[in-house]
Amino acid sequence: MTHVVIGSGIAGITFAEKYRSLDKDSKITLITRENYGYYSRPLLSRGFTKDDIEQSIILKSFDKLRENAIDLLDSTEVTRINRAEKSLTIRCQDKESTLAYDKLILAPGSSAFIPPPFRSTSELFFCLNSLSDLKALRRFRLPFLQLSSKPKWAVIGGGLIGCEVASDLAAAGDPVTIFHAMDRLMERQLVNEDSALLQAVLEKAGVKVLLNQNVRGFSKQQAKVYVETDDRTEFDGLIVACGFRPQIDLAKNAGLATGAGIQVNAYLQTSDEAIYTLGDAAELPNGKLYAYILPIRSQALWLAGFLVGQEKNPWTPPIFSTKAKVHGFEAAHPYHL
Repeated sequence: MTHVVIGSGIAGITFAEKYRSLDKDSKITLITRENYGYYSRPLLSRGFTKDDIEQSIILKSFDKLRENAIDLLDSTEVTRINRAEKSLTIRCQDKESTLAYDKLILAPGSSAFIPPPFRSTSELFFCLNSLSDLKALRRFRLPFLQLSSKPKWAVIGGGLIGCEVASDLAAAGDPVTIFHAMDRLMERQLVNEDSALLQAVLEKAGVKVLLNQNVRGFSKQQAKVYVETDDRTEFDGLIVACGFRPQIDLAKNAGLATGAGIQVNAYLQTSDEAIYTLGDAAELPNGKLYAYILPIRSQALWLAGFLVGQEKNPWTPPIFSTKAKVHGFEAAHPYHL
């Protein structure tokens, strides 16, 4: 029996390790575009106040995973799922090959959502969705620090990630302005009172918060970049943090049922009985996507148990809560999930 896992985030790695602990004989192959190792994505937004973040964020090397009899193919992209032949087309260093599977586990995660008006100027801004993104941001920031200066940042988006990134940059001493389209911060997760408290905490830390902003786009002149609203404001760096979108293109191109995510039944099975989906991209029958660490880990552990016959009942989401990693902020009320 060959199980192939696509994705090296918490969903894919947790599944592969748990399945290996339950089944010592089946072949497990994990495919990932990454090459840094298995790292903690939640720590990406603390990437400016921790000097050793590029090392400390790594939870486990890929070589360590290979020692556990997991055949891990890094720097490798899956370009096609051939459901009829139960095989994948993969590409590594411009060389294509095929890989057969008996069960396929999709754990592709999500990518940064870029609003359509911003896409034509993507070279002018950063996102923060991977360790590669963080490394790029830190490289950009380094020359300023070497000159005993601090870059002036615009963060587009006052949701969870935007507030976390703005908070960490401010804690590192950088001037930051948040541009948010809505009338309060983190409106999807927080009640009005906690949104107001969050804004007060950020402003006390030196973050400028601009609400009800219609950001039309960005421009560049010499070394400076500009945020275009009713005004034109100058910055050294821009970060777009407008949310995330599940990576469903591979599944969609293979003819699997998709909506906001890859649609699964209560057993995390897609419209193809040999293919399952975990994590950010799994859209449950209730229409929800559980894009949080605790339920994603729960899905991965449950699916490993289900595929070896230990779990019989459908997966059910655990009771969980989330918390914004904003320096000095504690919400007084439960988050909306």
